[in-house]
Amino acid sequence: MAVYQLKTAKEPPVKERGVIYWIRKNLLSSTTNILLTILSLYIIYIIVPPLIKWAFIDANFTGHAKSDCGGDGACWVFIREKLKMFIYGFFPEQQLWRANLTLFLGFVTIVIAVIEKVPKSIKIASIVILPIAAIVLLSGGIFGLEYIETNKWGGLLLTLVIATVGIVLSFPIGVLLAMGRQSKLPIIKTLSVSYIELIRGVPLITVLFMASVVLPLFFPEGMDFDKLVRALIGITLFQAAYVAENIRGGFQAIPKGQYEAADALGLTYGQKMRLIILPQAIKVAIPNLVGTFISLFKDTSLVMIIGLFDLLTMVKLTANDRDWLGFDTEGYVFVALIYWAFNFTMSRYSKHLEKKLDTNNRD
Repeated sequence: MAVYQLKTAKEPPVKERGVIYWIRKNLLSSTTNILLTILSLYIIYIIVPPLIKWAFIDANFTGHAKSDCGGDGACWVFIREKLKMFIYGFFPEQQLWRANLTLFLGFVTIVIAVIEKVPKSIKIASIVILPIAAIVLLSGGIFGLEYIETNKWGGLLLTLVIATVGIVLSFPIGVLLAMGRQSKLPIIKTLSVSYIELIRGVPLITVLFMASVVLPLFFPEGMDFDKLVRALIGITLFQAAYVAENIRGGFQAIPKGQYEAADALGLTYGQKMRLIILPQAIKVAIPNLVGTFISLFKDTSLVMIIGLFDLLTMVKLTANDRDWLGFDTEGYVFVALIYWAFNFTMSRYSKHLEKKLDTNNRD
């Protein structure tokens, strides 16, 4: 009997691997790529060194006042002195522990949600408990906590509240709208399509004005909603229309055989959607959904037009302080980094979900 012995695979030649190979293949593979590489290096040369010089080498990191900042470098003293306002707005300093506890609970909830080994019941419970705990801690008025009006909320705290509420509430509403648009019942389908197309046809700034100015006209006499609540309603309803279109795209990507197989099993409409159709549609729609949520996080800055002091608005207010005039650039850089950090985190987690759930359905 012949015996065959497997040979150990040899590594590719040095010219076909390593950093030099990557550079040759991706940056110097053609005349066009060489020219683009040179142009890119030149742009980096004229931008990056001055930026590093301004942000780090000539920057001012110590001190407590404008007079402590000299030269042409960045004045990061401004950020340090105004950091509390950037994060909490006008939240009373004696009650900052409530805001910190809310942010901590939010972080814990996110950690619980992303850890795969945590039971679903605990994940659902934490998601349900968080908004209740946040309302109690931030608003107060019960359990001996001092009542704090929402016009004192601000900064990053308010931005996270608006973004979180908008994302969490718009998702189920968007799913219902997408199902309504796919419905065979004419009335439900017409209402869903009309709502989605109407909302998608107007900018968010218009919806916020409507929620702040027009919505109270429909309330009974003597009844009024808090300005923040009205903004949350407007943002949620606006975002739901885009979520609905993303989910509808997921529905259309599902093969017709999946619907037929569900019907052949004798499943009810609710069982078919809950067990077979919706899970697949959401998997396919993950990239678009995350893109929509990232847009919402950035669009929270528009609440400034109705008098709410989000993170970007707080930077503008503090930059107009006569003791710190001329240092708004540092504030905008700080805000840009915060927005980038949160949006980049959502983007990377989206990639993780796509890979874990095999969204592309490829082996």
